Amino acid sequence: YTANRKVRNDDAYSPGGRIGLRPDRATLSYCQRAREAFKGVPVIAGGVEASLRRLAHYDYWSDKVRRSILLDSKADLVVYGMGENAILEIAQRLDQGATVEDLWDMRGVAYALGASRQPPEDALELPSYEEVVASKEKFALATRIIHNETNPYNARRLVQRHGNQAVVVNPPQLPLSQEAMDRIYSLPYTRRPHPSYREPIPAFETIKDSVTILRGCFGGCTFCSITAHQGRVIQSRSQENILSEIHSMASDKRFKGTVSDIGGPTANMYQMQCTRPEVEAKCRRQSCVHPKICKLLGVDHQPVIELMRKARETPGIKKVLVASGVRMDLARQSPEYIRELTRHHVGGHLKVAPEHVDPGVLDKMRKPANDDFEFFTRVFKDESAAADKRQYLIPYFIASHPGSDLDAMIHLAVFLKQNGYRPDQVQDFIPAPLDVATCMYYTGLDPFTMQPVFVAKGLRSRKMQRALMQFFKPENYFEVREALRQAGRTDLIGDGCDCLIPAKPPREAILRRRRDAGRRFRGEYVHTIPSAGRTAGASKNRKQRRPRGTKGYRPGRRGAQDE
Repeated sequence: YTANRKVRNDDAYSPGGRIGLRPDRATLSYCQRAREAFKGVPVIAGGVEASLRRLAHYDYWSDKVRRSILLDSKADLVVYGMGENAILEIAQRLDQGATVEDLWDMRGVAYALGASRQPPEDALELPSYEEVVASKEKFALATRIIHNETNPYNARRLVQRHGNQAVVVNPPQLPLSQEAMDRIYSLPYTRRPHPSYREPIPAFETIKDSVTILRGCFGGCTFCSITAHQGRVIQSRSQENILSEIHSMASDKRFKGTVSDIGGPTANMYQMQCTRPEVEAKCRRQSCVHPKICKLLGVDHQPVIELMRKARETPGIKKVLVASGVRMDLARQSPEYIRELTRHHVGGHLKVAPEHVDPGVLDKMRKPANDDFEFFTRVFKDESAAADKRQYLIPYFIASHPGSDLDAMIHLAVFLKQNGYRPDQVQDFIPAPLDVATCMYYTGLDPFTMQPVFVAKGLRSRKMQRALMQFFKPENYFEVREALRQAGRTDLIGDGCDCLIPAKPPREAILRRRRDAGRRFRGEYVHTIPSAGRTAGASKNRKQRRPRGTKGYRPGRRGAQDE
């Protein structure tokens, strides 16, 4: 789905990019099918969806608070976070005759208790499901408690009641050692999709030549689920293990010589960690770099610089690119890293994610100040010029993030115009379960301060924010004009060099408006179903019509193509 809950025209994770091959709420469907296929066998749910929905959570797609996925899926156990060690321990213990209840002592698992069972005495009780449904303040309180209990070294066991049942969440798993990371990444992976797939998978084409060097992120961005799933402690592979993988890639006949990415959640956090483990064991800070970099954080870039140099010197390697996000406030601590990155690891364009420029919004995001982005931009341009390379930054920004009102988005639009940025792609904020920003979106409150936060919820409001980031497109003219008028910024409408849009609508904007109005009047279904060049229920290369009030495409519905 798109950020506006529309059915997408393609699915990057399915063969051929076709939609409709994966069920909505996949964990629920797969747990049910597993029970049907293997009666009497324990069903254990894991992965990102199960991890982020392990407790009562706000679900953006249904716009309501849902129960723990443990109860809805009827799984015997949920393993949250990265589960390599957990699934191995579970398999071994079950093989030795243990029951599911015997596994309740494991870290990184959640389990359900019936009405006759009492939660552990040491568990910290969250507001119940019924309470977080009835009260947004209680929902915010629950969010704050959950995020305060994510440090694996001091997190407490949590319990949340759902009617006469209770969901118990044990403390997170301990971070993997470097030896464990090397062991996992040294397994004999084929680096190819399963042979049952007969068509290319678009997402695989993007990552097939990438190398993961770390997991985890201590950035703590409020809109990001990486910290909630992989943890905030950086877990790095050894340099030797990474270079061994690159060497094996170079010996593959299908490999073209370019490593498309060497990174992870954040490219320049490799081997960074707290310099005082005894303090880290007690710390409940949400981010190691916000509002400023912790003085105890080791920010030495030398290990990643050395790794990048050795990677590009590997025989058979033509180019090693960095496509993972670069934390610019950290990069600012190492001019040598920026120089190395710019001169040797950029393929013409480097994607960076400042996300916004307004100080208030950046604070709600827990992102670095815009000054860090501007500094990085200046150094990147200088180093590119010194290397006699024509290279460009592609910044990514988010529209409609909690805290971002029209004034903040106009601030961003003016910044884009002044600096000559014209984003091809715009990212709308999507509330993911368990994220702090999702709590802000649903409750209108910052869970850590309980202060009100502006939220753009209506479709019209979100469209205006999106249009402001692409003010230069004629089709966005009327939305941008409406936003500027609402904000009292008509000074930005006109023919001056500082104006965002002209006073007179461009011809393309008028034609687009008429065309869209006609489509809405006729009730045309603007999403097509990509499937070998055909659309369901319509002739080739024609768009499908549907009566007003009907739902979008789904396999099995009347008129849907059989897959």
